[in-house]
Amino acid sequence: MPKGYWIVRLNVTDPEKYKDYLAANVEAFKKYGARHLVRAGKFENPEGTSLSRNVVVEFPSYEAARECYYSPEYQRAKAFRTPVSSGDLIIIEGYDYPAGT
Repeated sequence: MPKGYWIVRLNVTDPEKYKDYLAANVEAFKKYGARHLVRAGKFENPEGTSLSRNVVVEFPSYEAARECYYSPEYQRAKAFRTPVSSGDLIIIEGYDYPAGT
């Protein structure tokens, strides 16, 4: 079964208050088996547009990624994020290469 991912691009307007979101999302991420693969590291943007913060979160499945986002635990955390950031978040299914490739 393919894994699920959140791909997030954000601009954060209040880094101090954004820390409240980071502390609050731990409960949901732990419950749904999330693991950060990318968390606001160094990047360059040779094509298209960019935002200041990029995050990729891996989940055991697409269903777990969806369930986490819509869960009461994450929605409580999201309430801390939305007033101090803007951007994009997509939930996407990973790709399993066929055996032997």
